[in-house]
Amino acid sequence: MHPARGLVVHYICCGKQTHLLRLTTRSLSDQHDSSPAALSQRYDVPAYRYEEFDRLLESGDIDAVYIALPNSQHREYTERAAKVGVHILCEKPLAHTVEDAEAMVRACEAAKVRLMTGYRLHFEDGNLQSIEAIRSGRIGDARLFNSIHTMQVEPDNIRVDGSLGGGPLEDIGIYCINAARCLFGAEPEEVFAFEASSHDPRFKEVPESVSATMRFSGGRLASFVCGFAAIKVSEYRVVGTEGILSMDPAYTWHDDIHQTIVVGEKLKKRVFEHRDQVAAEILYFAHCIQNGEDPEPSGREGLIDVRIFEAIRISCSSRRAVRIEPLPADSHPVPSQSIERRPPVQPEPVNAESPLK
Repeated sequence: MHPARGLVVHYICCGKQTHLLRLTTRSLSDQHDSSPAALSQRYDVPAYRYEEFDRLLESGDIDAVYIALPNSQHREYTERAAKVGVHILCEKPLAHTVEDAEAMVRACEAAKVRLMTGYRLHFEDGNLQSIEAIRSGRIGDARLFNSIHTMQVEPDNIRVDGSLGGGPLEDIGIYCINAARCLFGAEPEEVFAFEASSHDPRFKEVPESVSATMRFSGGRLASFVCGFAAIKVSEYRVVGTEGILSMDPAYTWHDDIHQTIVVGEKLKKRVFEHRDQVAAEILYFAHCIQNGEDPEPSGREGLIDVRIFEAIRISCSSRRAVRIEPLPADSHPVPSQSIERRPPVQPEPVNAESPLK
């Protein structure tokens, strides 16, 4: 899959001083001058400030935008782009609330533009091969899913800003939710969850950790814990009637991914080498625009996960199980979506620090 040569995508991201810049295979990495003029000269592409966004959209020079702003701003920038016929690749979660996610899907449908949710693991071979292993019955009938996804977050990072839609559930718990849905090939019917916080001053606006159990049809259960105050862990395990499939790390974007399948006395390990996952999803998005195809993961796929984590938030606050009216997915990822690109060179950030401690 390759984008059309004339396809132009602009990237909108969050930082202390961030500008809109035409997306290239290179990353922004100027330690000395991050003004639009300097960035344009360095990368030979036009750069814009946030307040110039509408002028950029109306210029007719771009086909699509990649929105990686704080969760609370996804709806605004998506609606503004859709209004002028510009396609949207939006980082996950699609939005912070169901109301916003539904509005984004409606806006893109009305404008006849494509909306794709940025689930990079839908193009990563290790996770796709795990889905295929479960579907083909390698471990028998998959009955249980369990996942841990944790990290240490810096105090001033947007991930702990409630007004911007931060929180461990929305930022990293969503990986667990999406993985369980894709591995089971089904939608949860009910959730029960808890949130917890210590006296850590980082967590004045968002919980430190969230634990949830999702009930699927056929007596299947998926549980996970996500948090912002523990060592980096990124793993899941699926337990079937005949075996176990494990991924550790599972959700990483900057390391090899390891898969282990145990059936009886037989153990098989595979290593899926580090690849550029962001490049893969952008190439796929460009292919969809170029060929008039609906993307997987779609906006609807993102909406489904927002509906689930909103139910989890309600469960946390009410201390009760919350039923979810299943919204069937358009489709689930398949092995043919795997796209391999060499790992990118780690750049120096532009006027921004790493979000991790």
